[in-house]
Amino acid sequence: MSPAEEERSLPLPERWPRASKFALSACAAAVAELVTFPLDLTKTRLQIQGEAAAGPAVPYRGMLRTAAGIAQEEGVWKLWQGATPAVYRHIVYSGVRMVTYEHLRDSVLGRAEGESFPLWKAVVGGVSAGAIGQFFASPTDLVKVQMQMEGKRKLEGKPLRFRGVHHAFLKILSEGGVRGLWAGWVPNVQRAALVNMGDLTTYDTVKHFLLLNTTLVDNSVTHSVSSVCSGLVAAVLGTPADVVKTRIMNQPRDKQGRGLLYKSSMDCLIQTVQGEGFMSLYKGFTPTWMRMAPWSLVFWLTYEQIRRLCGVTSF
Repeated sequence: MSPAEEERSLPLPERWPRASKFALSACAAAVAELVTFPLDLTKTRLQIQGEAAAGPAVPYRGMLRTAAGIAQEEGVWKLWQGATPAVYRHIVYSGVRMVTYEHLRDSVLGRAEGESFPLWKAVVGGVSAGAIGQFFASPTDLVKVQMQMEGKRKLEGKPLRFRGVHHAFLKILSEGGVRGLWAGWVPNVQRAALVNMGDLTTYDTVKHFLLLNTTLVDNSVTHSVSSVCSGLVAAVLGTPADVVKTRIMNQPRDKQGRGLLYKSSMDCLIQTVQGEGFMSLYKGFTPTWMRMAPWSLVFWLTYEQIRRLCGVTSF
């Protein structure tokens, strides 16, 4: 049998390992996103709530009252408003970050199979993979954030900006050009780098620590413990940048696509801290953490289960 025929006889995951893991990651992320999306919507509304630069302060509502308010005032299904671009985002973001992290870890940073991986190398791989994945996915994140605020605009008597996901993409493109689709990409990439430093790095490190130093085996218990740890660390590291990202993406813009409230991510950070205090950078932390832990759990359990069914090699 010739090498070409031998290659064609291999299972698809072995012939196209990176493409298979991209598809696997995208499927797992879509499931996790849909299950936990109401917490993401609640987090976004909390991060905008009380925005000092946007006008008079409004009475603060916590996580539960915000979620209940959305359901009562706008309808239960509005808790999933913006879910479509969120799924689009994760198809790009999760697929790219997983494939990039594995490539960096195995080919660039040189982790040998079955051996411990230095924490600093895991951090470098996680930060780089998150930044690259989020840069490509930033336009979908922009649409998601703006669509999540449409229900609030309707309640305030303001005209709706978009008729749907594709109209949102076209409108942003027509008003701000290609650069307009990447509005807020700097804090977005910063957030993703920090979140992935917490998520991928912690999951990978905890999982391999448990496998090498305890009696646990590669099963759902190991995945669950690793997921809970990675979700908590990711929320602590990523929430401040997430608040800045959300506010920059949601701010009104002029005809040239320039923000009317903030000049840059640093300007947004300074205005937020000066106007609302340092802890305002952790607005939405509770739903962020409550979402990241189950999101990470659903993602990794789905990923591992599909991986085994498809015969893809372990993460």
